[in-house]
Parts: sequence; structure tokens; C-alpha cells
Amino acid sequence: MHYISDDGFIEVVCGPMFAGKTEELIRRIVRLKYAKKKVIVFKPKIDNRYTEEPLLVSHSKITEPTYVIEHSYEILEYIDDTVDAIVIDEAQFFDSGIVRIANDLADRGLRVIVGGLDMDFKGEPFGPMPYLLAVAEYVTKLSAICLQTGKPATRTQRLINGFPVSINDPVVVVGASESYEPRTRKAHELRNE
Repeated sequence: MHYISDDGFIEVVCGPMFAGKTEELIRRIVRLKYAKKKVIVFKPKIDNRYTEEPLLVSHSKITEPTYVIEHSYEILEYIDDTVDAIVIDEAQFFDSGIVRIANDLADRGLRVIVGGLDMDFKGEPFGPMPYLLAVAEYVTKLSAICLQTGKPATRTQRLINGFPVSINDPVVVVGASESYEPRTRKAHELRNE
């Protein structure tokens, strides 16, 4: 029989780019550390936008030390009986195994905090995020400010030279404000070519 702890749970922080997801993860990490909890932080190797250093970096340059990994199963190599919580940023870039690992760690009694884009640049569910949202006990969906309308933005607009990209462009293109901006549903655009 598989023992499931009453203490573990999954929480997801999601939304478009520039909504403050990483800052919110860092805020939760700081609170856990203040409570004297051992926290281990992970981010995908593909996310090297602001630094090659092993740091979680928000758009406003707030940082937190992290382990940089390529595959979700690598998380298990860092977990021992002293760990209270794990934080995973940019979860949309991980393989689907991240869902099983998050569930397993929560079952063991760990607090699992996951951050990521819930939708890709097309406005469609992104990678394993919809599955993580489905199994999470707690979900915080953040919004940004649309640069076109000034209203709450829930979408991520990809741009090339200031113009919307084609719907046929690849889903994963790592970038920041040079390639992306937050938009409302109405202001979000895709070229059909």
C-alpha cells in the first residue's frame, strides 16, 4: 500500500509573461526560509535569459539560488529526508514526467510550488502546465498589464521586430521583452501564414 502524507500538496503560480510569477515564487521561498524550512529550487536548463549562473531571476532582477536541470527526473537526485519544499520555475519547459514527480513528492509530504506559463504564444495550454493545474490543491493565476490597452493581460504576445508572429512559428522560443509582451484576449494577435 502506498502511504500518502497529509502534509504534502501542490500549488501552481501561473499567468502570462511579465505577470510576476517568478517574483511570487521568490516571495514564497523567502517565507519558507524564514520559517526555517529547507527549500530546493529548480529551473530548466533552457531558461538562460538573464544569466548562465544557477539563479532564479525575475524580470526585475530579484534572484534566488537554484539547481539547473534538463529533465524532470533529475529533481529526485536532490531530494532527501531533510527537504520540506521544492520550487520549480518555468515548468512549461519540462517533460510530462514533471506531473508524476510533483504528485509523488506531494504524496511524500513535501510542499511543491510550481510556476510557469499556463498558455503559449498561441493562447493554447502550454506543455505539462494544464495537468499540473488539474492536480494542484492551490492555484494562483496572475495577470500582467496589456501594453496595448492598459487592461489586465492574460496572454503572452510573441513579436518579431514589433509585429505578431505566425501561428506556425515554433512554440518554444526563449526570450524576454525583446520578443514578448503581455496582452488582453482582444489585443492578442497571430498571423495565419
